[in-house]
Amino acid sequence: MKRSKITIIGAGNVGATVAHWTAAAELGDVILLDIPQTETMPAGKALDLFEASPVFGFDASITGTTDYADTVASDVVVITAGIPRKPGMSRDDLLATNAKIVGSVAEQVAKTSPDAVLIIVSNPLDAMVQRALQVSGFPRERVIGQAGVLDTARFKAFIAAELNVSIEDVSAMLLGGHGDTMVPLLSCAAVGGIPVSQLIPKDRLDEIVQRTRDGGAEIVKLLKTGSAYYAPAAATAQMVEAVVKDKRRLIPCAVLCEKEYNVGGYCVGVPVVLGTGGVQKIVEIPLNAEEEQGFRKSVDAVKGLVEMMSGIV
Repeated sequence: MKRSKITIIGAGNVGATVAHWTAAAELGDVILLDIPQTETMPAGKALDLFEASPVFGFDASITGTTDYADTVASDVVVITAGIPRKPGMSRDDLLATNAKIVGSVAEQVAKTSPDAVLIIVSNPLDAMVQRALQVSGFPRERVIGQAGVLDTARFKAFIAAELNVSIEDVSAMLLGGHGDTMVPLLSCAAVGGIPVSQLIPKDRLDEIVQRTRDGGAEIVKLLKTGSAYYAPAAATAQMVEAVVKDKRRLIPCAVLCEKEYNVGGYCVGVPVVLGTGGVQKIVEIPLNAEEEQGFRKSVDAVKGLVEMMSGIV
């Protein structure tokens, strides 16, 4: 059986860790591409990861390169390229620089892998998905942002820690942009089927929601010289798995919404069915008044970013 070809563009902490997760899970052969100051860096990271394969017993070809020719006909392309956040920076502060980087990468990918599914990880996430979609010319089903899976994972982790229960018993869902205005849906959060609102007092739940929104900034502040990469990479690998194995996972991803949720042509996080070919369906769920208000605020924030980006690139 032919293995899937998975290209990861950007060999920094996030990209290299995505390569680690995807290779170890035997999701396919991995190409790690970067254009660093040291041209051999991607090859070095790829070789190091390949030499770990006998220890963990995974079979995958892992190639490090600076040449897009090595990525031709990829099934999935993960874009992590761009500058990371530093303490005091918001995701939005990255807009000008990363819009140019992601646009350039999307242009190359459209030439070398015109049938690929693009998974965008670069920040500010929702605007970068919009940029990749515009430049690549791909259908919306094949340009997807990784944010909701990460944000949901953080929300679930904090709930599990609060109740001292297994993470496996926590279910949750988030909507909206990847940032301070994301909307954790308390109406969809449960532990072992029990609504979380029956297990955690509202004031404490509000604190957990806020910590989820600040999840990335909290890690940036602690690291001081970089941003999160283990959890973002794990979330990305889950999306890659859904595509290459046609898992049809119902998970939140950033995708272009037109009539859905009355968004009107912007990329925001919504529940989707993710499998072969990318987004197979956008799932619309009813929102209560508070959730609807929060979602509109989040969409407006994304619109503002996209409009700002249009004046830059």
